[in-house]
Amino acid sequence: MRLRLILAALAGMACVAAASDPAERLPDPAQEAQAREIFRDVRCLVCQNESIDDSEAELARDLRQIVREQVKAGKSETQIKAFLTDRYGEFVLLTPRFSAGNLALWGVPFLVVAAGVALLFVRLRKRTLDAELTPLEAERLRRLDERETPRHDPAK
Repeated sequence: MRLRLILAALAGMACVAAASDPAERLPDPAQEAQAREIFRDVRCLVCQNESIDDSEAELARDLRQIVREQVKAGKSETQIKAFLTDRYGEFVLLTPRFSAGNLALWGVPFLVVAAGVALLFVRLRKRTLDAELTPLEAERLRRLDERETPRHDPAK
């Protein structure tokens, strides 16, 4: 059990070490910090649930290199993210931009649920209002009740 724990810890450290290979780093610490900040918001297109900062995939390594080259060229975070989204689509960002399309994508399910609840409320309310019997229905119900209810004989 202890050996498994040690091996798991070593594997975890190897993953972190592989994602931040010192040979890939920029010589300027400020630029490297800017690049690493961008890494955290860019999705690995192979892993899909990890940032390129955490991923060991070859594509993630290539994306880190692209980001570092653009940071070194003096481009801003916005320009770098725009370049990546133009090339790979908005899916490459872990935090999507606020846009009409994203608003519709996230808002429509809530609107559908709200419409369903409103429709349910209206139907239930209408059902309780229509619950009163017409005189004909009341008479018919009374007759059915008389037929099915055993008569109580007072002599017994």
